[in-house]
Amino acid sequence: MTLSRTLLLALLLPLAGCQTLFTERAPASRPTERLQGEVQRVDGELQFRTCLGQRTLKLLDPAATGLADDALELMAGSDERLFADLRGTLDQPVPGADGQLTLSRVYRLQREGHGCNEESFKRLLLRASGNEPGWMLTVTTRGMLLARPDQPPVALPYLEERLPGGQLNLSSEANDLQLELWVAPQRCVDSASGTINHLTAELRLDGQTLRGCAHYGGARDD
Repeated sequence: MTLSRTLLLALLLPLAGCQTLFTERAPASRPTERLQGEVQRVDGELQFRTCLGQRTLKLLDPAATGLADDALELMAGSDERLFADLRGTLDQPVPGADGQLTLSRVYRLQREGHGCNEESFKRLLLRASGNEPGWMLTVTTRGMLLARPDQPPVALPYLEERLPGGQLNLSSEANDLQLELWVAPQRCVDSASGTINHLTAELRLDGQTLRGCAHYGGARDD
């Protein structure tokens, strides 16, 4: 065998090995995006119009999030628009829309509230609330704020612990309060407003247990 053929084989063998490695590599998963906007019914189908860019997207739900059933129930036969906070995969424009969103998660679906006009959403890590008695806990990177009817808001520092199964525990002992918030990834319906949230919440406050719902804000990319 000539020297030139020997060198050629020496160069080709490593390349063949690299090619085998590339063919065995699993295809990369498509990135998802989190979008806020309004869900409305158009010609019997649900469409999503984003807050930013005002894009109209067709909604696909292979993950069976239940968005369609929840939206129709909240609309209650009317043509009103609902605020939605969604995550999914964006696809190219389709006839009658600027694209389509294949859903992977519904963070929130609501009839009431600030919606697209919530200025603090980008700084928000988590919001939890409940009824009877009413309470709301707003969490940012700077701390948490506890709000209750007929009482002044209380600002608190906190510690966060991530638990298996996507659960979170936030705790605080300050300003004469002992507080623990537990959240878990499970569909939750607000008993007063009908808002759909993607987290259940349990607040343990000075020996009292209060239950409610919660959702992640724009500062947490989960």
